[in-house]
Amino acid sequence: MREENDAADAKTDAEQMREWLAQKPDTESAARFVPGPGIQKLRLRFDIGKLREALTTSLRRTNFKGMIEDGFGAFSLTRRPGAEEETANDLSGLFWTRVDDSYEEVRREEPVDERAFTEFAPMFADTYFKYVHSELTRRFPVGRMRVLSKGLYNCNSWHRDPEPRLHIPLVSNPGALFAVNHHITHLPADGSVYFTDTRGYHTALNGGETHRAHIVAALPC
Repeated sequence: MREENDAADAKTDAEQMREWLAQKPDTESAARFVPGPGIQKLRLRFDIGKLREALTTSLRRTNFKGMIEDGFGAFSLTRRPGAEEETANDLSGLFWTRVDDSYEEVRREEPVDERAFTEFAPMFADTYFKYVHSELTRRFPVGRMRVLSKGLYNCNSWHRDPEPRLHIPLVSNPGALFAVNHHITHLPADGSVYFTDTRGYHTALNGGETHRAHIVAALPC
């Protein structure tokens, strides 16, 4: 009986393999945004030229901070009112992850009160980023708003956050992807605003040959 089952399984596998090999893979949509569970595009849109000009201006005034050697960098566009210094936890914050084959969830870092980040950083008040912040806060509750950089050939940890995020790509490439649970797609840097439900497990990865930079705004909930 087992030999008969093995023979039937082998036949089924062979038939499925012929079917799979006959299908041509889609190599075009990988370079576009494809919406799915946990990743959606808003109607709101900004001027990509002005966004990049603001990024250039901002980088003349500050540097990316964080784990630069590991491919992660950040600088903050919002702060607690009057707060002159930001902490390392402000740049990252509470998240949960699974680190080994036990699949047990572990907690990392400390909570951040997203609702406390109500003041736009004066250093960037004359840039287009201030207009972006005003348009976002006119529509949604917005907490920390940061510019995050991802180095080439690099990815973030597989983790979940306490709140969802908005992403506005500033600089990207077709190999820069975002994944939430089982859906993964490219987020083009064309002025679009993307909702990412980072309460689910997610990661950002950059498989391209240039760096990636996004505005990321937390949505307190």
